[in-house]
Amino acid sequence: MVKLKIKGHEIEVEMAKNSFNRRAVQLQNRIITTLQKIGVKRDCVDIELESMAGRKAKAGATWYGHGYRMHYSNNSQAKFVDNLAVVCKIIEVEVNRVLTEEKTLHEFIEEFKEDSDIDDKRKEAREFFGLEHDAKDIEIINKKYKELAKELHPDTPTGSTEKFKELNAAHKILKRELT
Repeated sequence: MVKLKIKGHEIEVEMAKNSFNRRAVQLQNRIITTLQKIGVKRDCVDIELESMAGRKAKAGATWYGHGYRMHYSNNSQAKFVDNLAVVCKIIEVEVNRVLTEEKTLHEFIEEFKEDSDIDDKRKEAREFFGLEHDAKDIEIINKKYKELAKELHPDTPTGSTEKFKELNAAHKILKRELT
């Protein structure tokens, strides 16, 4: 077991040592079962599994419920299956908070909801940074952000408040997607 602090929670996650693909399927089913507890239908949960769950890859879950598209992903661990375990644990913790009334369903939705046009916004954000449409390296994105921030900051001669706001919004969209 590994203790992690994610989204304000200290969670314990068991890292997979073998049977990565089987474990990923088990985690996928746990996420679906957990979300069903708050009224999300099985067919409204999308969790794309990696063909090789033991390799380094981001894991995420997208679900539709109560009129919203919601999403959570993680890329902090060395293996896809371990990232999926973190996603599962966070969703379990947050759903349990709704079930025990520590949090309202509305607060849960606000925390995880995404705009229906999020894919377009991600594409526009990458274009704003001058990146390829499939750029996923957060270090390169952060480097580009710092370069543009120096150029666009309102206190610089070439700066603009509006462009600086656009820069921060674009960075936030990509950061949420990739971290």
